[in-house]
Amino acid sequence: MRCAAIDIGSNTTRVLVAEPTDGQLKKVMEQRAYTRIGKARDSGGRISQEKIEEVAEVVETQVKLALEVGAESFRAVATAAIRDSRNGDEAADVIAARAGIPVEIVSEREEGRLAFLGATKALGHPIEGNVAVVDVGGGSTEITTGSVSRGIDEVRSWPIGSGMLAEELISGDPPSASEIRRIRDRVDDAFEGVEVEQPDQVVAVGGSATSLRRLVGVVLEYETLERGIRVLCSDSSTDVARQFELDPVRVRMLPTGVLILEKLSELLGRPLQIGKGGIREGVVLDLLNGDVDVSAAAVAG
Repeated sequence: MRCAAIDIGSNTTRVLVAEPTDGQLKKVMEQRAYTRIGKARDSGGRISQEKIEEVAEVVETQVKLALEVGAESFRAVATAAIRDSRNGDEAADVIAARAGIPVEIVSEREEGRLAFLGATKALGHPIEGNVAVVDVGGGSTEITTGSVSRGIDEVRSWPIGSGMLAEELISGDPPSASEIRRIRDRVDDAFEGVEVEQPDQVVAVGGSATSLRRLVGVVLEYETLERGIRVLCSDSSTDVARQFELDPVRVRMLPTGVLILEKLSELLGRPLQIGKGGIREGVVLDLLNGDVDVSAAAVAG
């Protein structure tokens, strides 16, 4: 069965269509739009109507694309940007009405569970012992701990993300040394006094982590992350994007994501392995397990 997962995040709105093949998830189609919901909230914490309509149109298009490639079940989830907005429920209702499928505003714990499920089941090899999955999003950061055998033990979330920090602290292109120092200070403040138990393995998911695969490889540790910062601060976002085949919008936000990941690696005392799956893969696995079922017929009808 082909399943479609739509993830409405702070930076991006993404769709994944996948199906099980030989015990693994086979990706049939992926599509992404930089909707930047986190940037569109006013001083009162409300998402603008223009942005809500924009996201609704994007999700409607993604549902149509998923139907065209044969998706049979759907689930759309909204994370921090909508969850933390004063009119988040209204936004979810408008998007759902336009797209023809329910939009679920997931809790921090559910967001962490989905990321953990997608990360640990999509690596392609067994994972032993205690695992931490770190997810740096546009508006929040989660650390989810547990094991494959028993599931998640704890989800911890902080209201700091790559999009919000980039919007507030980066004006140069490339960012200046003083801007990088300010970001480091802000990240240090956000995690001051935080203590976490050191796991056996750490997997990093989310847009920042997956983009870094092209810059520095599949393992994120102090040396590779610092190399990533040097690359991102050496040329304009357009030049870096062209060199590494990335989106310039992502490149503009990437320095903040790198510095958050660097802090998480320090807190967890382990290098971070970039995961092959995350929230969307977790959603698809839930659909395949029958936990949620919105049929294509209901969407089309």
